[in-house]
Amino acid sequence: MRSRASESLIVLPLLPIFLVGLPPMLMLSFLGFAGLVILGVLLICVGLSGGLDASNAFNEEVIVRGYARRSERAAQTSNLHSAIRFATMMTATGAGLIVAGVVGFFWYG
Repeated sequence: MRSRASESLIVLPLLPIFLVGLPPMLMLSFLGFAGLVILGVLLICVGLSGGLDASNAFNEEVIVRGYARRSERAAQTSNLHSAIRFATMMTATGAGLIVAGVVGFFWYG
């Protein structure tokens, strides 16, 4: 007779994979390919907003504080580059979702 312990132990490592994969599958099933396009547009808006906010904060810091020490300038520049990298990643992800939605709509629609 087999024990059920081996099957129970595999559920815990697979649970995070299931929980991460569940929302995209639900979104695709409820909204279809148009939902991917809408989500892509929203991600592009988030990326552009994040980049503009980072540039605004950097410019405000430079204008208000004026000439800063080299270490402060390096920290500000690093923060700006980090925020712009994240914004670029969000914009690229949004563009990818839009392309996937349009291709899926014309391929399967």
